[in-house]
Amino acid sequence: METLLHIDNEPVSATDGATFERVAPHTGQTVTRGAAAGIRDSLAAVDAASRAFVEWSRSGPGQRRALLLKAADEIEARMGDFVAAMQAEVGANALWSQFNVMLAANLFREAAGLATQIQGETIPTDKPGTLSMTLRQPCGVVLSIVPWNGPVVLAARAIAYPLVCGNTVVFRASETSPRTHELIAQAVYAAGFPAGTLNFITHDLSTAPEAIEALIAHPAVRRVNFTGSTAVGRIIGEKAGKHLKRCILELGDKSPLVVLDDARVDDAVTAGIFGAFLYQGQICMTTERIIVDEKIADDYVAKFAARARELPLGDPTTQAACVLGPVISMKAADRLKGLLDDAVAKGARIVAGGHGEGAMMPATVLDGVTPEMRIYAEETFGPIVSIIRAKGTEDAIRIANDTEFGLSAGVFGQDVTRALEVAARLETGSVHINGATVQNEAQAPYGGTKASGFGRFDGRAVIDEFTELKWLTIEQSGQGYPF
Repeated sequence: METLLHIDNEPVSATDGATFERVAPHTGQTVTRGAAAGIRDSLAAVDAASRAFVEWSRSGPGQRRALLLKAADEIEARMGDFVAAMQAEVGANALWSQFNVMLAANLFREAAGLATQIQGETIPTDKPGTLSMTLRQPCGVVLSIVPWNGPVVLAARAIAYPLVCGNTVVFRASETSPRTHELIAQAVYAAGFPAGTLNFITHDLSTAPEAIEALIAHPAVRRVNFTGSTAVGRIIGEKAGKHLKRCILELGDKSPLVVLDDARVDDAVTAGIFGAFLYQGQICMTTERIIVDEKIADDYVAKFAARARELPLGDPTTQAACVLGPVISMKAADRLKGLLDDAVAKGARIVAGGHGEGAMMPATVLDGVTPEMRIYAEETFGPIVSIIRAKGTEDAIRIANDTEFGLSAGVFGQDVTRALEVAARLETGSVHINGATVQNEAQAPYGGTKASGFGRFDGRAVIDEFTELKWLTIEQSGQGYPF
């Protein structure tokens, strides 16, 4: 597969002809060759977005809504292409790929519904004959930087929400999933968005830092949204702060599933299996820790491990029935094996799974995880889940909050009043009672606390993120002043 840059809706090569390759970790084969934008190409994308902003920022809600709805249809029409690209580039099975496309199309439709909700308000004033009000206005060019793990839906929210608010977008796609990301850009172009409203660029990993820094520094860029690791998010936040650019950061997590002593064990096992092993555990809200009350821990662990052993592992490009595929790279596989070895050396027990071969790692369950182990605190981002046994409800809350992260959590318990109290005390951006940590709906605000970032995607929250609030008054010209 070959991918190009798209500036002013036109596919172009990098000015110096540079390219990069995406190599599948489990086969060693090149699956995509992409154009590698340099600083010149990157700034050309901003300039195109800046020119387009003049007209697009003045467009009416009807026009924006119609185009977003058309883009949703175009995304769904490319379902087969998305599945093939995600299987080849990021090792996703059909379930995760189709789920991404469905969520992305729904997100564009939800964004379309916001077109008439971008509203100000009137404000009481003590000045006679004066009308005081606020306006919500587009802020300018938005730089959207998106990762590979949920490539369609994460790209959708980074594109649709800025556009519905009247901004234009420079979409910096992941070098790990360039074809998948190019497909969503092409769907937007096919919907009929004006030239320059969305500009698509990719970089070689070796030159990306300098190019992204130049993009953030460009005066026309007024918002930066980034989804990815906490380590890179800190860098993005620092560079945006240097230039006084507001940013939205959705970063890493160590999502806990808290299983209270009155939980329905089988239900909590089912939710835990889904949350821990969907897409090899490579989702920002993956269930990384299962904190289970010691009174029911033996029963829970036995059932959970048995279910984990049943999950089929394979290459999604050739084995349609596999639940787990390869992790994203050999570097990731080696890191996961290091975390596993460290935990076992310090007393944890592998009750399901293990190392696997190469980039293929089975569903792995570690029981008896303690704070001395690296995996207790470090984000795993792979098919390994840690079981931590709690000495009652208060201890479970303490353990759940004993992390620098705070994105998503789940609580299982039949006493809903107690479960609600636990949920309220968890330091996370979202909590699901009797549900999995992996959940997303376009109408509900999504984002994190602590080292999981700040700002919110989805729901009406995006209006605040992607508009400027202006105070405006209309006064009598003949009023008096004290001097």
